[in-house]
Amino acid sequence: MTRTAVATVCLSGTLDDKLTAAADAGFAGVEIFEPDLVASPLAPAAIRARCADLGLSIDLYQPFRDLDSTSPDRFAANLTRLERKLEVMRALGTDTLLVCSSVSPDAVPDPDLLAGQLHTAAERAAAHGIRIAYEALAWGAHINTYEASLDVAARADHPALGLCLDSFHILSRGSDPAGIRDIPAEKLFFLQLADAPHLDMDVLQWSRHHRLFPGQGAWDLSAFLTHVLAAGYRGPLSLEVFNDVFRQADPGRTAIDAHRSLLALRDATARHADGRTTGAVPAVPAASAPTGVAFAEVAVDTESGPLIAQALAGLGFVHTGHHRTKPVQLWTQGEARLLLNTGATRPGGAISALGLHTADPHASAARAEALLAPVLPRTRGPAEADLAAVAAPDGTEVFFCGTGDDWLADFTPAAAPPDHPGATPPDRPGAGVTRIDHIALTQPFDHYDEATLFYRAVLGLTPQPTAEYAAPFGLVRSRAFTDPAERLRIALSVTLLRRGDWAPPVASPQHIAFATDDIVATARAVRDRGAPLLAVPDNYYDDLDARLGPDPALLTDLRELGIFYDRDADGAFLHCYTEILGGAVFFELVQRLGRYTGYGAANAPVRMAAHRTARLALTQPGPDPAIRQLR
Repeated sequence: MTRTAVATVCLSGTLDDKLTAAADAGFAGVEIFEPDLVASPLAPAAIRARCADLGLSIDLYQPFRDLDSTSPDRFAANLTRLERKLEVMRALGTDTLLVCSSVSPDAVPDPDLLAGQLHTAAERAAAHGIRIAYEALAWGAHINTYEASLDVAARADHPALGLCLDSFHILSRGSDPAGIRDIPAEKLFFLQLADAPHLDMDVLQWSRHHRLFPGQGAWDLSAFLTHVLAAGYRGPLSLEVFNDVFRQADPGRTAIDAHRSLLALRDATARHADGRTTGAVPAVPAASAPTGVAFAEVAVDTESGPLIAQALAGLGFVHTGHHRTKPVQLWTQGEARLLLNTGATRPGGAISALGLHTADPHASAARAEALLAPVLPRTRGPAEADLAAVAAPDGTEVFFCGTGDDWLADFTPAAAPPDHPGATPPDRPGAGVTRIDHIALTQPFDHYDEATLFYRAVLGLTPQPTAEYAAPFGLVRSRAFTDPAERLRIALSVTLLRRGDWAPPVASPQHIAFATDDIVATARAVRDRGAPLLAVPDNYYDDLDARLGPDPALLTDLRELGIFYDRDADGAFLHCYTEILGGAVFFELVQRLGRYTGYGAANAPVRMAAHRTARLALTQPGPDPAIRQLR
């Protein structure tokens, strides 16, 4: 079994905080980052004992910087410094030292001279029973590729000198990792893994601030790891991630997310590896990826509940059932199922749970638990559906339902009185909603990358490209996750930075989008029913006409009904919104034409501004007739 390890630099806190978090998350080993040791009140021997008590091996001590030098005196001083660090390592009980390629102005450019100096250092290390893992920094002065580090290590020709391969340094430079397969296994001393988003920036700044755990970024680390294992590497899979958020967040939570990333990577590699690596990496239970939305649940209180119920009635939904044992209402239209939970404690209304169709709910739950997302405790009444649920990083409960609707047996039919918002006269059937198109959840800034890994690894959904747009109160990043057939779409968004209280934001705005085959007819129907549709400024339609030039008759309908429009090479997207209901929740109606797979991101800033205007009109009515009209 390939062991897992984490560098202490990945986590926040003191060294003991980090070691405790790593052990609690299930890691087998750690890399000790030198500044963490220097700041610790524990002597190296005490750190060794602490790790032993926690069940952690110390797999690497790092980093030793700028070893080589064109100045003989400076190189001699560096060897003296090396001797001191080797003594520290003996007290720690670790046998591998990471030495980075030099970034110093006096770094040795001549490969033979450099090899000679590395040979001397390896000889010193071997006398202490220690190996040197030489790493090519992507910004190294002369050695900045793994091929160059391999060449100089071969020239040095010492058994105590090998390589440390770091996925960031290799992939950030665009190097082809396939060549790793040709590295002799005895020269692969250590492996460090990190993911990252695609960024066009200085590689040092990219590395210091934007690394991510595997599965959170844009790189194919499964293919990378396949090459390393094919070369014969059998050491630990270790994470070295520099990230501003991770180094300030709760180390316990970050460590769990970090370990989940390695477990998922190990699994993905095992399922796609070639014959030489199959069996080298154990797998967690296979994913039974969700195939659709069984239901979405909104938690409501006494203030938000009536508002949301009235809006649903306006959108053509009918209150069709009551849960047998819980204060939960069932609202339906077409295949769309919405639950209103009136017993929740979250004020103001919030999307509190999702029910997802999956072919094997038990397998989905087993995979989630193996990836450190334990099944939540849940009370269940007699004869009620046995649904397992796990918590997403933002607290939303995710239920695994079968492909049918057996869970509906938990609800008894509702006989709504004629004046109930959910009572629909026989002559007023639904408004054309067919199903849930997507669910949009705003994530806490510190948990956005964690959510990316959860939906990708735990649920087995496919991430779509990340979109960014300038909104009225800052830059917003958005990313959707889908099943292959795109019957399930979950869109996550985050505000990258939010400061100031001059314009209090909507706390974690969330919405559910309902599909329709004719949005013009649906929007007109729900408007006539009194649904609180969001007013859109005329400026938007003037600009839309100039940019995309939709058919004039369609443009007239769009303007009249407050419908947004987007178009790309594959199709078109028409969508409209309700106002914000009860503080944070709103609904969307959408129609997709052709193969349009996006979410109208270009329209999001206008929608946000319109929501802001509507809120101000309700709370701060003024003399401006345009504002009053938007109420």
